[in-house]
Amino acid sequence: MSSAATQPRTRLTIERRLNRNAGWTFTMYLSATLIGLALSALLLWTSGADVAKAFSALLKGAFGSQKAWIGTLSKATPLILTGLATVVAFRAQVWSIGQEGQVYAGAMGAYLGCLVFAGLPVALYLSLIILSGIIGGALLGTIAAVLKDRFDVNEIISTVMMNYLIVFLLSYLIGGGPWTEISSTVVYQQTGPVPDASQLPQLLGSKKLHLGFLFAMASAVVCYVLLEKTPLGYEIRALGYNPVALAYRGTNIGRTIIMVMAISGAIAGLAGVSEIFGTSHRLRSDTLYGLGYTGIIIGMIGGLRPLGTVVAGIIFGGLASGALYMKLLAKVPSALVPAMEGILMLTFLCAGVAAHYRLVRVGDGDV
Repeated sequence: MSSAATQPRTRLTIERRLNRNAGWTFTMYLSATLIGLALSALLLWTSGADVAKAFSALLKGAFGSQKAWIGTLSKATPLILTGLATVVAFRAQVWSIGQEGQVYAGAMGAYLGCLVFAGLPVALYLSLIILSGIIGGALLGTIAAVLKDRFDVNEIISTVMMNYLIVFLLSYLIGGGPWTEISSTVVYQQTGPVPDASQLPQLLGSKKLHLGFLFAMASAVVCYVLLEKTPLGYEIRALGYNPVALAYRGTNIGRTIIMVMAISGAIAGLAGVSEIFGTSHRLRSDTLYGLGYTGIIIGMIGGLRPLGTVVAGIIFGGLASGALYMKLLAKVPSALVPAMEGILMLTFLCAGVAAHYRLVRVGDGDV
């Protein structure tokens, strides 16, 4: 028998890093930033744009002044909220893709509250509108959790299906249904403007930054305390790492999943409230489109940590806010801006994988 025949075979596999090194994590994300910027620069150069002028315009539009910061934080608000919704669900390894539908459900619930509770004192009126939106998002999340717990329906399938259901429902309501704003000649895909009493208070004298940003910051703090300092947070983390051991401990797994999905849905619903009653001041599907799906990426880029999610949300809020300056000052084609966002998201996600996992070589006999 040849020596080659007795040579044990090995293969590469991926395993989670048990002890993450802060320096390595920083290096990965720094590398992702540089690679993403380099690829974006290449994309700009091939399109004929002035690369230096484009990046200068981006920074100016995102962080170059108080007005720019206000625009960035306004764009970041719903991304932070939907990112935090992702953090809560994914830390439990409940793979909810329903943040998009929950944003819509939150906006619809809040608008329904706006109609039902009209005439109440302003503080109570606004509080009930916000609560209605939170309940709307939580309800959609709870439905998916019950389907998983009682009927073993995969949460990815159920949440994606409910995304479509809730989007089509909104399209009916504002596209010819009872909530549609009707002018003399045109039927718009939107409601009429919401009352002044229902609008979220503005911050710093701006028409863009509103109370929703403070809700996002408060939600980040609450998520951190919930996940790291409470018994429910322990159950959520344990559910993600070892659900069998958690069940042997006597924990009701189904109850924990329902709590996770309800909390996640409530936070995503708050993003819908924030956009409708803080920014657009009318219910329109185009202002909500994509916030939930983008939030999933934001949460993952943030390492499924509240602080990381806030930072990621602000970075990509800055990209969205600075995009207009790139178009106006550097004449960058509008199609390139989402392409640049996609490049940076991809490089950051790769950095997250490299920071949390590693390649190891194992033999056939290794366990």
